[in-house]
Amino acid sequence: MTKVRIYTKTGDDGTTGLLYGGRVAKDSPAMEINGAVDEAQASMGMARAEAVPGSELDGLLVRLERDLYVLMAEVATDPANRHKLAAGTTLVTDEMVEALETWIDGLIERFDLPAEFVIPGSTRASAALDLARTVVRRAERLTVTHPIEGSAVGRYLNRLSDLLWAMARWTEGDEHMLARTPRSPAGATVDDTQGAGTNGQDAQGRAVVSEGTIEGGRS
Repeated sequence: MTKVRIYTKTGDDGTTGLLYGGRVAKDSPAMEINGAVDEAQASMGMARAEAVPGSELDGLLVRLERDLYVLMAEVATDPANRHKLAAGTTLVTDEMVEALETWIDGLIERFDLPAEFVIPGSTRASAALDLARTVVRRAERLTVTHPIEGSAVGRYLNRLSDLLWAMARWTEGDEHMLARTPRSPAGATVDDTQGAGTNGQDAQGRAVVSEGTIEGGRS
C-alpha cells in the first residue's frame, strides 16, 4: 500500500496554496479568517463529542461543520477565481444563511431566554458551543476588516454565532441529548434542579443581574 504523507514542505516558505491556484502568506487576511473558522469547527467537534450519536444535536453539528468546509473553500479562493465556485459546495449561499435563521427561530421557542448574564460551563457541551461562538465572532470581525466582495460569508458567520448561542442554551436544558452526565467527585449524578446557588448565581451557575435580557455575543 502506498503511504501518503500529510506534509508537503511547500509551505516552508511561509505561504499556503489557494483553491483553484495561487499562493498567499499564511498570515494573510484570508488565512486569518479560515484559521478562526478552523478553531470554531474544532470547538463544535468538542460539543459533538458530548452528544449521543445520531441525536438531534449530533446531526445539527455535523451539518454545520460541513457547512464550514464550504465557507473555508470560498475564503481560500482568489477573487479572480470566484466564478469557478459552486453554490453550496465551495460557495456560501443565501439559502445556507436562511437555514441558520430557521434553526435559530425554532430553537429559541424551545427554552426560556435567560434574563441574566450567562456564565459558560453549565455543561461541557454548552461550554464548547460558547467557545465556538466567540471564535466565530472573531472570524466575523475579520470579514468586516477584510470584506469579501459579493460574498455571504460575513452574514453566515453572524447568524452562526447566534445559532451557537441558542444551541448552548438549548443543550443546558436538554441533557438527555448528551452522551455524558456531569458527576460529582464522589460519582453521584449532579442534580441541576436543586435550589439556587450562592454568590448571586442560579442553579445553572448563571450570574443574576438586573431586569432585561443580556444575551452573550448576540447581534
